[in-house]
Amino acid sequence: MKKKDPRRNTPDPSRNAEPRSAIHAQAVAQVVELAGLRRRLASLLYEALLLLGVLALVFLVPYLVLGVGFGITPAGWVAWLHIYVVLGAYFIWYWRRRGQTLAMQTWKLRLVTADGHVPSVATGWLRYTLAWPSLLCFGLGFAWALVDRDRQFLHDRLAGTRIVLLP
Repeated sequence: MKKKDPRRNTPDPSRNAEPRSAIHAQAVAQVVELAGLRRRLASLLYEALLLLGVLALVFLVPYLVLGVGFGITPAGWVAWLHIYVVLGAYFIWYWRRRGQTLAMQTWKLRLVTADGHVPSVATGWLRYTLAWPSLLCFGLGFAWALVDRDRQFLHDRLAGTRIVLLP
């Protein structure tokens, strides 16, 4: 039986780690391409159509049952909170699974963090929460992409995420 050399797994001090990380960063930069603005907006439009179905199933149906069946009408803030939580759960579930919602899969887009990983739950909720003012303020957070150096949406810039194009 061959003995393992304990020195095999230790790094060689004569090798410099900086060039290796620089080469790795260049390789990642060559492979990952930021998605174009038109593609992201097209995906956003397609996502809006898909969300109509999601909201019809998990928002409209329960409210119809409550209203027609029991005569209960929840307060307006409860409805908005319900929409926020339902859509948030949809986005976070898909983003954590593979970094893609259904529309992003169609348009070959993926949401990643600055280091190229799938966003954490906390980062996903941060991005999702920041996207609401981007949309509700007449789309100003989306228009931010016109002046951003990387053409990123404002909520992506603030959350430390980016949407990349898949090969």
